[in-house]
Amino acid sequence: MTTEYTKTPEALARLTRRQFSVTQDDATEPAFRNEYWDNHDDGIYVDVVTGEPLFSSTDKYDSGSGWPSFTVPIDRSRVVEKTDRTWGMTRTEVRSASGDSHLGHLFPDGPREAGGMRYCINSAALRFVPVASLEAEGYGDFLSLFGTTTTSTTATEGSAR
Repeated sequence: MTTEYTKTPEALARLTRRQFSVTQDDATEPAFRNEYWDNHDDGIYVDVVTGEPLFSSTDKYDSGSGWPSFTVPIDRSRVVEKTDRTWGMTRTEVRSASGDSHLGHLFPDGPREAGGMRYCINSAALRFVPVASLEAEGYGDFLSLFGTTTTSTTATEGSAR
């Protein structure tokens, strides 16, 4: 099954001010004062605008920067890298492929053993989907990243036996 991830007016209307500023106006949120910089739970991070799967907790690490940092995206075709010459420097901007959301920047100072790259991403551009919710939210294909193909439940909501 192929899922289409698109930016819609309804999705943009649901964004907080910060999420809109980061994803649509290329802003940067404050370091260490954002939702996922220190999240250590297993799951995937998706584009807050389109739901496109972008990064996995299996590739997340603590860079000390105060922003979520990843060594690689889930699938390189899901991110677009662009030259960014703002603020008097040349950097590599990272955007989501389907929604064209500004995500953050790519730097060559990541863990050497993982390829040396650091995807420094704004939490405001992401929504975290925990492993236990992957299947229910339509991301079951990504369970294999965590060594499983299904999630188990101990009770079925609404059933009485």
